[in-house]
Amino acid sequence: MATILAPRPLVEVDALRHYYGAAPGGHLVLDDVNLTLVENEIVGLLGRSGSGKSTLLRSIAGLLHPREGEVRFKADEAGRAPTVSMVFQTFALFPWLTVLQNVELGLEAQKVPAEERRTRALAAIDLIGLDGFENAYPKELSGGMRQRVGLARALVVNPSLLLMDEPFSALDVLTAETLRTDLLDLWSEGRMPIKSILIVTHNIEEAVLMCDRILVFSSNPGRVVAEIKVDLPQPRDRLDPPFRALVDDIYARMTARPTATQPARDGLFPGMGIAMVLPRVSTNSLAGLMEEVDGTPFDGRASMAELADSLQLEVDELLPMAETLQLLRFAELQGADLLLTSGARHYAQADVDARKALFAQALLAHVPIVQHIRRILDERTSHTAPARRFRDELEDHMSPDYADETLRTVTQWGRYGEIFAYDEGSDQFSLEDPE
Repeated sequence: MATILAPRPLVEVDALRHYYGAAPGGHLVLDDVNLTLVENEIVGLLGRSGSGKSTLLRSIAGLLHPREGEVRFKADEAGRAPTVSMVFQTFALFPWLTVLQNVELGLEAQKVPAEERRTRALAAIDLIGLDGFENAYPKELSGGMRQRVGLARALVVNPSLLLMDEPFSALDVLTAETLRTDLLDLWSEGRMPIKSILIVTHNIEEAVLMCDRILVFSSNPGRVVAEIKVDLPQPRDRLDPPFRALVDDIYARMTARPTATQPARDGLFPGMGIAMVLPRVSTNSLAGLMEEVDGTPFDGRASMAELADSLQLEVDELLPMAETLQLLRFAELQGADLLLTSGARHYAQADVDARKALFAQALLAHVPIVQHIRRILDERTSHTAPARRFRDELEDHMSPDYADETLRTVTQWGRYGEIFAYDEGSDQFSLEDPE
């Protein structure tokens, strides 16, 4: 009986930690991340912005040196270490170079002779479907075509590992779908030289479509909180019940409330009281989401996957909106479903003034920093207070960036609910004139 050999490891990531700013006071982005990449698999890193996925990718690429931990490349039987190429979200092409010259760059850096360089670059351009555009400049190409150039440039150096940092997020939906499908076809047909792909994404369906294994990251700091094996055969159909079930399962994992065994800072709203970090979610977005779920066909309850499809939102956009509704008691997250409360359904059907009143009630009841600002304004005879005072208080509990983002969010919410006014010129809060 033939022995089935275990897949050969390419890269091992061991106890990786990384800060931005000086430790220990700096912002911890990655905390104790462990990962092994093996041959013949596509692995997805899935999580929200700020969960450290791109930081991990750049650490593996050698573009960033982590503060703690190690990235080890495993040599093959001939003693050769794996090589790495990277495809970026923003194409990163040189506008003054032609398609052919952009693709040749990596080979030129490796001092490959000109004739071989040209031959390999033309083959890579043909492989990714841009034959005929060799002498075009990036400005002459569509976004999808520019990303194909970036892919050809990564493949032409024959890497063992292909790193992809949200490679389809800057493209329109149809272009992204076409490029994603073409990449999977090249991979499944064995026409690319690479042995493994590691891809960062915010799109749950994209991860399930492409990946053999998905690592789900928490935020603040980034940790691997789940590893999901995708056993569905390729090509995968978004409408297949097993596909939908796996998408729903991942949404449920990403919206689950922290348990006693989870670190306190995991989740969207780390901190307690006025130290709660709040995302930049507009009142218009919240209103639109409540209206969508209240209406047909959802009638007050919708799966997160269905909402993402109907509103064309990625997880990084939808989850903060849904969890903000939960914070305000306008919704409950039950597994992978968003269920509107009676207050939210009343809001969705109310006029403008009634909506403002309902929103104000929710803010004052459930957002401590709003309560705090209003109380200070009520207590002062001038009914005014500098925003700097509240920004400083927030910075006692969170980074300056988070403090600024939280106060901007609170300012927009409070003005909409007519709880207080804000003057940007003087950077000062005040009460609205009751007259």
